[in-house]
Amino acid sequence: MTCLQAAVLGAIQGLGEFLPISSSGHLVVLPWLFGWSEHGLSFDVALHVGTLIAVVHAFASDWVRMGLAALRGARSGRPFAEPGGRLLGLLALASIPGAVVGLLIDDWAETELRAPLLVAASMAIMGLILFFADRRLGNRRADEIPLSHAMTIGLAQALALVPGVSRSGVTISAALFLGYRREEAARFSFLLATPITFGAAVLKTPHLLAGDGVGAVLIGVAVAAVVGWLSIFCLLRYVRARNYRPFVWYRFAFAALVVVALAWK
Repeated sequence: MTCLQAAVLGAIQGLGEFLPISSSGHLVVLPWLFGWSEHGLSFDVALHVGTLIAVVHAFASDWVRMGLAALRGARSGRPFAEPGGRLLGLLALASIPGAVVGLLIDDWAETELRAPLLVAASMAIMGLILFFADRRLGNRRADEIPLSHAMTIGLAQALALVPGVSRSGVTISAALFLGYRREEAARFSFLLATPITFGAAVLKTPHLLAGDGVGAVLIGVAVAAVVGWLSIFCLLRYVRARNYRPFVWYRFAFAALVVVALAWK
């Protein structure tokens, strides 16, 4: 893999991880379309280090607030007494389904879930789900989320292991169906990305950094971090006054492109 290819894939990861268009689906399809060498799931996970940096930086004040609230609660024997400590605990619990599913199907996902036709199907299906979810206008806030809602969104996150589904797309859709405001749905989705992304990066990245292509990996990670931070900032501003409909149409168009490319080849 060249440094230019790594930078392009890093930009795709930064955009697709936070916009509901599926970074994994793009990382499977675009190298296939351009005839690039297969980079594998491990490189995809390495790029998540970049988006992990982006989301931690973007929500640093939230993580500090939640951490301090949890510490104060722990000292008093009531770790979930404050809203911040409670939200931190809910994020930890909601991360469990995705982590368990990821560990169970890791080897299978590496070989069986990277087909362009599967990506096209999941892009289109998830586009329909996001379309109907976006029609629901809710007023709930992420800070007030109950355990049942957090676990529902966490279960939905496990589906994102299928390329084309989109981790942000499926978690935002689940939150919208549960009645959360568009911005609040995105905010909870981004916070929920942190624990599971950190775990995946710890498991997958070290052996990539020991190889000959470490320079390309680092370039991809850096680009993913910068583009990811910009994506978070732009999406949160965008959905304060607008809907998710443009991402729905994009998903349909991308699915159609893959089908046409398959027929052409």
